[in-house]
Amino acid sequence: MSAGTSGEPGFGVYVHWPFCASKCPYCDFNSHVRHKGWDEPRFLAAFRREIAHMAALAPGRTVSSIFFGGGTPSLMLPETVGGILDAIGDAWAVDDGVEVTLEANPTSVEADRFRGYRAAGVNRVSLGVQALDDASLAALGRLHTVDEALSALKVATENFPRVSFDLIYARPDQTPQMWREELTRGIGFGTDHLSLYQLTIEEGTPFFAMHKAGKLKTPDEDTARALWDVTQETAEAAGLPAYEISNHARPGQESRHNLVYWRYGEYAGVGPGAHGRLVVNDARRELATERNPELWASAVEADGSGLVTDAALSLEAQADEFLVMGLRLKEGIDLARFHRISGRRISDRRIDDLIMDGMVERVGRDRLRVTPEGFPVLDAVVADLAG
Repeated sequence: MSAGTSGEPGFGVYVHWPFCASKCPYCDFNSHVRHKGWDEPRFLAAFRREIAHMAALAPGRTVSSIFFGGGTPSLMLPETVGGILDAIGDAWAVDDGVEVTLEANPTSVEADRFRGYRAAGVNRVSLGVQALDDASLAALGRLHTVDEALSALKVATENFPRVSFDLIYARPDQTPQMWREELTRGIGFGTDHLSLYQLTIEEGTPFFAMHKAGKLKTPDEDTARALWDVTQETAEAAGLPAYEISNHARPGQESRHNLVYWRYGEYAGVGPGAHGRLVVNDARRELATERNPELWASAVEADGSGLVTDAALSLEAQADEFLVMGLRLKEGIDLARFHRISGRRISDRRIDDLIMDGMVERVGRDRLRVTPEGFPVLDAVVADLAG
């Protein structure tokens, strides 16, 4: 069993491709539109160099997962993907069963390009479908139609052994029954993994300004909870239980890369605006790179990396991160590991109070997990335990 599914975090490499064909109004990710294109050979050379820099910081690791995120990584040439994977293989040992995921937007899916990604070593694709009706897709600022999304999904399943796709719910005017029908249709396409996200209004996005002006209405608290319940019931009944607050999979098909994050493993982040967590000289460090793509490339060319943050995390910060990440998982957290990481224990009284409220439960002697009733108010549960 690979590290990703055995309960061990594993070691991951996150590769951030920063370019998109357009910027979605709800997106606060580090993505940039370049109508005149970009110098792809230059960026490949910079990726290679930054990967070598990260490997010098964290040598001797065995990579269990690689994730190309963005932005829109499916705008990359297959040769660029192959070059980055070669650089990772030169820098670290790579597990025989390594998971290599690439995010793709339906508008950038071409059969020839997908065959090229598969030949380069990608074995899992995550498609940004987001909705299964054209009006919602237009409202979300997506460039594809439902027909294009389904065509992309067909191409993906023909080329890759593992395929996931995203759907956004709690959209304006969406009722629980509408969502149940849409989700049931999505599950019917037969993939083994789904990422199901509630629409969130992020500060700094066009949707934030519209929401503040009263031009974008999101579901009230009761409707949002009903939509959440429909999500859990419908996916679970179809054999795709939630293993994390927003991610559903058939057993064994969980995203190994995301499990690295949620199980508080180490990961190297390369590319503009990438984040990492590496243990360097026995200290867990927070790393982040320059967000602007061209400034990042110039920094790598000058200094070997685009790092703008490289700082040791305090025990308190590690404890908070461990709780925030680990309690998102259905499996919960290992309390003994929390003690080893933080140097302190969570108050039994605090745990017992949350158990009495039905928010958490113990699993054996040393595990704690959030209950189905606690997940919709996860932030408050984590705050209680961390306090």
